Amino acid sequence: MNIELGIQNVARAVTFSTEQNADEVSAAIADALAKQGPIELTDDKGRRIIVPAGALGYAIVGSETKHAVGFGAL
Repeated sequence: MNIELGIQNVARAVTFSTEQNADEVSAAIADALAKQGPIELTDDKGRRIIVPAGALGYAIVGSETKHAVGFGAL
């Protein structure tokens, strides 16, 4: 699943893919915002993404469906 996090006062969004499902990602973001602690997520390569909750501008949680790629996908 693709995740995009917009950070306040930063021109480029942080985008990455993760193996977590949409509910897990949404719960992690909501919990961090409620506690005003850091948002901690792990991408599909095992790297940890840590963003201060107060600096989060927006979060886009992508779809979990796998989209077909190629000419035969029509």
